[in-house]
Amino acid sequence: MRFLYNILFNLGFAVCAPFYFLKMRRRGNWRRGFSQRFALYDAILKQSLTNRRVIWLHAVSVGEVNLCTQIIRALEPRLPNHKLVVSTTTSTGMAELQQRLPAHISKIYYPIDRRKHVQRALGLLRPEAMVFIEAELWPNMLWLLQSRGIPYFLVNARISDRSFRGYRRAGFIFRRLFAGFTGVGVQSEADARRLEALGCRPETIEVLGSLKFDSAKVYERRAVDVPALFRQLGVPDDALVVVGGSTHAGEESILAEAAGRLRAKFPKLFLVIVPRHQERGAEAGRDIAARGLKFVFRSEITAALQRAPGEVDCLLVNTTGELRYFYERADVVFVGKSLTAEGGQNPIEPAALGKAVVFGPHMQNFPQIVPQFVARKAVRQVADASGLEHALEELLAKPELRAELGERARDVVQENLGGIEKTVDMIVRAIET
Repeated sequence: MRFLYNILFNLGFAVCAPFYFLKMRRRGNWRRGFSQRFALYDAILKQSLTNRRVIWLHAVSVGEVNLCTQIIRALEPRLPNHKLVVSTTTSTGMAELQQRLPAHISKIYYPIDRRKHVQRALGLLRPEAMVFIEAELWPNMLWLLQSRGIPYFLVNARISDRSFRGYRRAGFIFRRLFAGFTGVGVQSEADARRLEALGCRPETIEVLGSLKFDSAKVYERRAVDVPALFRQLGVPDDALVVVGGSTHAGEESILAEAAGRLRAKFPKLFLVIVPRHQERGAEAGRDIAARGLKFVFRSEITAALQRAPGEVDCLLVNTTGELRYFYERADVVFVGKSLTAEGGQNPIEPAALGKAVVFGPHMQNFPQIVPQFVARKAVRQVADASGLEHALEELLAKPELRAELGERARDVVQENLGGIEKTVDMIVRAIET
């Protein structure tokens, strides 16, 4: 089975590699650390691992990185004699790791799942345990962890309908690999049942809730002075700010069109749009300009820039790691990938800040989270672009309604905190026994 998998993987990689590298190039900053994807590491990393007991954590991209940083903050004091190494798959994930974690936490790219690359990575790191955040499970990595007797964990696990069907079809590969998990922290009882059906041993599964609630905690450090940026753009202090967070193709147009009409009623309305992928900045800019809004790219704001009041209608944030700071200034937040694409983005971060949150009908990526907000009437879920504009108009007109919605949203977040500590307890218990 392993021999066949490796043959098929190599063939598939050869076919997909051009598209994979093109995607990396579009996202930018792909050269730095590129060799790490083939488990080729520099002398600095090797030196930092000498005579150290290593825990390896893997966070696929930005969303998982946010969770991982919280886990590390809680795990490091519990295992002070261990060296923590964290890997990611994307350049945006690496940028977040570099920004959020101190230098003594080693950051690397996850190796491509070719046997020799995985062997080389494990041979260098020699981890005492490995922790996977949410997903991205590759057979060669799990096979080699099993064969070397290295405990491995899956945390904040959520198994969608599609993933469940896929893992069941590939059960001849994954069933034994799932059975090898030392600990599995899941978001719900439904996820627990699915993972048990896929091969996880019942005694290894713990229902810990979604760690995303803990990851939304606000820390004192401020990387961006949003009020100062707004003053440079001529935005009045009493402006009504709508933030479109993690938007996808088509949603920038919808927001810009709605904002253009709403400005007739709310002349101090200011729109901030933060696309989910920064490489879409130019495309999003064209869509915004086509709707008649005057915008500035975040990357163009320098100390020398000063615009007159009314000169800019919209800020287009084409940088990474700053969405949280714009949420803090928002009066209303629209959560993207929920109108023109399926899946949705994380609504917890603005909810934790007590903001009035609106999103579309497509929030399938958060089946344990969104129903809690909806049931408590702590958010507005709309069916389409017309519903979004209507919700924005009502919320902008009624500050007391915004405050009420935000307070209920914050309460939902507060009631669900604690998953990070429970997850760390599970990991530490297994390592120390």
